[in-house]
Amino acid sequence: MKTKELRSASAGSCHARGFLMVDLVVGMAILALAIMPLAFSFVHERQLLHAEYSRAVVVEIVDGEMGILAAGEWRNLPEGQQAYPVHAQAAASLPPGKFHLTRTGKHLRLEWKSDEPRGIGIVVREITLK
Repeated sequence: MKTKELRSASAGSCHARGFLMVDLVVGMAILALAIMPLAFSFVHERQLLHAEYSRAVVVEIVDGEMGILAAGEWRNLPEGQQAYPVHAQAAASLPPGKFHLTRTGKHLRLEWKSDEPRGIGIVVREITLK
């Protein structure tokens, strides 16, 4: 008689363990579904912050170089469009891109353009000297 009671008790505990295992799997699936969008949003936010940081660095470099040009350095440059060398150490941390200067008389246009199709865009500063 004792063996029959043990069998029924172990069958009940086996059923309870199976139910707990299914409950655990369902709970983990719900948790994973709730966390996945958060993980993707953190990755997207990181990429966005990196792009904004790079854009801020480019703006600082272009503004600084335009200040140097406006102070009189523009007289040493020929007319037309040309590649503009930048010696700022911060330019090393930028994504691939190029600086271009266009001089038309006393009108100067300095721009940075990314080589990547999904880069941070174009940064342009223009000035007309008196």
